[in-house]
Amino acid sequence: MMKKESNTKSYRNPLKGWFFFRSCGLLVLFCLALSFRLSAQDVTLKINLRGVYESKITLMPLTGANAMKSLAEGSGIKNNETATIVVPKDKLPGEFVLRFDYKEKESSTPYPAEKRIVISDQNLELRVNPLYSGNTDSTYFQKGEKENALFARFSRENSKQREKVALLQGFLMNYDDTQSKFYQQGIEEFESRRNKYNQWLKEQVVQNKALFVSHTFQFQHVPQLAFKGTEAERLQSMIGHYFDDMDFIDTLMIRTTNLPDWMNGYVNIYGSMSTTEQLRDSLFILAGKRAIEKAKTGHPKVYGWMVDYFYKGYESFAMQKGTEMLRQYIDDPNCLTSKRQEILKRFEGMQKMKKGSAAPSFNAEMIDGMKLLFDGVLKQKKYELVVFYESDCSHCKDLLKELSQWYSVPENKVWFDVITVALDDNRKTWEGNYQKNKFEWHDVWATGGVNSQAATDYYILSTPVIYIIDKEMKVAAMPQTMKEIETFLNN
Repeated sequence: MMKKESNTKSYRNPLKGWFFFRSCGLLVLFCLALSFRLSAQDVTLKINLRGVYESKITLMPLTGANAMKSLAEGSGIKNNETATIVVPKDKLPGEFVLRFDYKEKESSTPYPAEKRIVISDQNLELRVNPLYSGNTDSTYFQKGEKENALFARFSRENSKQREKVALLQGFLMNYDDTQSKFYQQGIEEFESRRNKYNQWLKEQVVQNKALFVSHTFQFQHVPQLAFKGTEAERLQSMIGHYFDDMDFIDTLMIRTTNLPDWMNGYVNIYGSMSTTEQLRDSLFILAGKRAIEKAKTGHPKVYGWMVDYFYKGYESFAMQKGTEMLRQYIDDPNCLTSKRQEILKRFEGMQKMKKGSAAPSFNAEMIDGMKLLFDGVLKQKKYELVVFYESDCSHCKDLLKELSQWYSVPENKVWFDVITVALDDNRKTWEGNYQKNKFEWHDVWATGGVNSQAATDYYILSTPVIYIIDKEMKVAAMPQTMKEIETFLNN
């Protein structure tokens, strides 16, 4: 929820359904209505706007199911006015982005600016000039603010503490005479400074354990490195020590942006060793198993987060063997994954929708509002190519662009009749893209989007998904790329 003081205005919170008003008299009633919620440890964030004519202000969480989606927003906030956001306790503690779409002058075009902040259990007051949102002289919290002040202090000191360690590491990684006494002395000095730095990190965590920000410090840990040996041996050393000193008991780590970034770094080490797509897939599956086994020794929520992380990764790469590997963890009652039902449904789909399975018929809407029934392949075609997609999915856009180019070749049309099925949440999103796409085939919208009967029957949990259906209305193949479609035809 957001409200604006001085000609009081409240703004709709998309998640809570609170309403909009302009009357100062209503402000008293509104605050009384909120008194119960505020006593339940919600936090208020007051933003005093400076230096611009007006701005729209949006608050977005950086983690969780609604990451980068508006939690509260308000427009028309003028210079020297104060907007107040009530942040629900179930979103706290956490990292957020404040977005300002501001006008310097009344006639100006809105221009964006962003500021990342941490919100925990302390009510906040922020004076901000969107033109200088990163300048502490122009944008700052009230005196006594804790979380963001600690983050700023730690960042400054950490940069100093880490600098010499990083310099030594860079030197040792690139030094040409690895057998020299000088090189050995460099390794010993690195180890000494690395240990001192890591000890300093631990002390900072202990000293500031009451604050949420301290739960991000452990991600700065410098692991042990094997400087001698081949590049492959160094990578294996990095993998072997990547999780050293990581506290998987700490459930607040899953509320940080550091954890997914840190895990991306881990997976990228495996990716750097792959030379083929097949090797990449096997390495990513190995990375998942090792990481999940580590997290399994910690808190069930962290264990579950790790399973969710790899599930999303495997699905985005259409890595079915990776998803299958997760079955052993989904069956573990100690794994508190937030995607258990989705993953179980995925397993069910993998069993039911495979080569040789009966392909369900389905209805979808055409652009003119008429219904299209898919219940068989056209007589003059050999197969039906059915592609489920979403308009805002980048992988889908790439695939459909490739498909459109391939299908524009006359001889390729002999093989397939094509239906692309949009699974957008609302029809207007699909309609907006329909005219831009101008496909040569039937492009339809499944009523209900991802919750439509077609998506349910075909077990669509992520997009894009491709099915090749034969004349007997059976699944002939489930290719993942245009290359695999061509391979199917050539065989």
